[in-house]
This record gives sequence, structure tokens and C-alpha cells, in this order.
Amino acid sequence: MGRQDVNRSGDMEVFARVVEHGGFSAAARALHMTPSAVSKLIARLEARLGARLFNRSTRRLQLTPEGTAFHERAVRVLADIEAAEREAAAGAVPRGLLRVNASVPIGSCYLLPVIPAFLARYPEIRLDLTLTDTVVDLLAQRADVAVRAGPLRDSRLVARKLGESRLHVVASPDYLARNGPLRTPADLIHHNVMAFNFDRQVQGWPFLDGAGGITHYPQIGNMVVSDGEIMRKLAVEGLGLARHSRYHVDEDLRAGRLVTVLDDYNPGDLEPVHAVYVGQGGHLPARVRAFLDFLVANVHLP
Repeated sequence: MGRQDVNRSGDMEVFARVVEHGGFSAAARALHMTPSAVSKLIARLEARLGARLFNRSTRRLQLTPEGTAFHERAVRVLADIEAAEREAAAGAVPRGLLRVNASVPIGSCYLLPVIPAFLARYPEIRLDLTLTDTVVDLLAQRADVAVRAGPLRDSRLVARKLGESRLHVVASPDYLARNGPLRTPADLIHHNVMAFNFDRQVQGWPFLDGAGGITHYPQIGNMVVSDGEIMRKLAVEGLGLARHSRYHVDEDLRAGRLVTVLDDYNPGDLEPVHAVYVGQGGHLPARVRAFLDFLVANVHLP
């Protein structure tokens, strides 16, 4: 018999059943085979191995030392095959631990509202969600997906775009009533301009300069904060000016808690939002693909 015609795992399964059930007839019933077919298969297995596996008598089968050693190995191999098949089958169904990292405003405004529906659709997924404006290393933090705003700089990551949102300078009506209006970007020097306390790609706020170019104005004020949600709340409380993506302050603008300023000088720059993941050169786990597809279908930025 050619090597390519040997079903080793099948032979091991039959052999293990014979040992388990203590005879050819009982193993044959469990395997839905005839006793003669089981006997012939064991004989072929012994011939291929060049070793007797059983000492046969009219009353019982007894394993030889070679049979005992082969049985121990066969049981381990069959268990490994079963585990491999179970894991592969599980990969086809979204399940398991999903680690997601997102900025505070995106997480608060867009992820938290849709997560109940996601978990209802995929009840076998367990979600580990971290909201932070600190840009994390997905590999170091073992995160499956990060939702990030702004330009992408990590070439190791793959991205799916969720949308983009225009940036606005905003203030509360109470703040403007106390500190006066802003007619041009030059008026910023007389106002409290809040900033972030972490590194950003572009320092300062961009404005049209009236000559077809863009000028960046530094953020000078008495407050620096760690994330956009804190800055939004402080702006609503009238502590100063903030610059936010439309999606982050849309409800505040609609409710009149904030208003946009210097719109005539707004350069119209857009902040993209991406779901990023480590996926180059390999297949995505079902839980990650399900989450990415769900975000694309359900996250809509204004």
C-alpha cells in the first residue's frame, strides 16, 4: 500500500476504539463497521508497523508492550487532532475575547451606543474596551482593534475608514458674553485657548490668512487637559475655547451649549476616523472581522 493511501489517523481511531471497548465486535458496533473489517484494518496496521499490537486469545485481547506504547501515542495524537479541529471550527464563529481601544470622544459618542447591539448579535464575544486619548501600541498592548482619529502613522497597521468630520473652534455663549466676540484669529491672543497635554502632530490651530494660505496660531491659555471629552466639558462650562471634530460637539451645538466661532477663517480641514488593526499577511479572527464590519455599518460621523 502506498504511503499516500494510508489513513493513519483513521487507523489510530479504530485501534483506540478496539482498546477502549476491549474487542473487535464492540469497537465495530461503536464505529458502525463489521467485525471483519475492524480485524482486517488492525492486521494491516500491524503489518505496516512491523509489530504485533495485540496478543489474541479466544476470550480477550491483550496489548503487547509495543501495543501499549502505540496506544499511548495514538490517544495523544487523536486528542490533538480533535482540539485542532475544534479551534478551527470555533474560528468560523465570532467568539472569544475582543480587546478594543478607542479615544474617549469616539468611544463615548459612537462606540458605547452601538456596543449593546453588537454584543446582542454576537453573544459569544467578550469585550475588553479601553477608552483613552493616548495612542497605544496595538502589539504591545495586545489590542485587537483601535479606533483612532487623525492621520495614521503606524505602517504596521491596516485601517478601515469609518468616516471623517470637520473641525470647529467652539465656545459657550456664556464664555463669549464674558470675554467678548472673536472677529479674526488675531483676537485669540485675548482669549483662553485650551490645549492638550500630550504630543500632537500639528501644534497650534490653523486658520485661513486671507491670502490663500494657512497660518497656525499657538494655543495659549491656563488649562491643558488629557483628553477631548474633558476639554469639551470645560468648554461647555465656559472655561475657554476648544477645537473639536463636529462629531464630538454636535449635540452641544444643536442644544446651544456651544457655538462655533471664526467660521469665516475655518480652513475646512477634516479629521478622519479609522478602525486600525494588525492584519497584514494573515487571516483575521472571526471576532475581529465581525467587529470591523459592524463598525463600518453602524458608525456614522456628522
